[in-house]
Amino acid sequence: MKTPCPIKYELEYIFIASPKLLYTYISTDEGLSEWFADKVIVKDNVFHFYWEGSEEKAIIAEKKDKEFIRFNWMDEDCNKYLEFKIDTSSINSEITLIVTDFAFKEDIKESEMVWDVAIKKMLRIIGGKLVNSNF
Repeated sequence: MKTPCPIKYELEYIFIASPKLLYTYISTDEGLSEWFADKVIVKDNVFHFYWEGSEEKAIIAEKKDKEFIRFNWMDEDCNKYLEFKIDTSSINSEITLIVTDFAFKEDIKESEMVWDVAIKKMLRIIGGKLVNSNF
């Protein structure tokens, strides 16, 4: 019997920061190692993400400089991916970071809390200022 797949969900974070700097932190091994994973190493175009002794591998499926990046997780039956999309306001200096991730229904709230902590950590590193205070 096939194991059920997690469901896709999106989170939006609105803040003020440099889009160029933000893109560096969501698209490079050095940037992602600062806030997202314990360590990230790129070998032969494969991103190796390490968390507390476990490893997950992903490849970049799509990207557009300073706008978005999508990582497809390898060795997955469910076609899961992780996507970061940067939406820059033409009216003010606000940026919306849209995170697309996957989790089982019963784990989504916990996953959202983990993302909230990670995004706050990244904002401290890049000197960003949070605009939406729903987390």
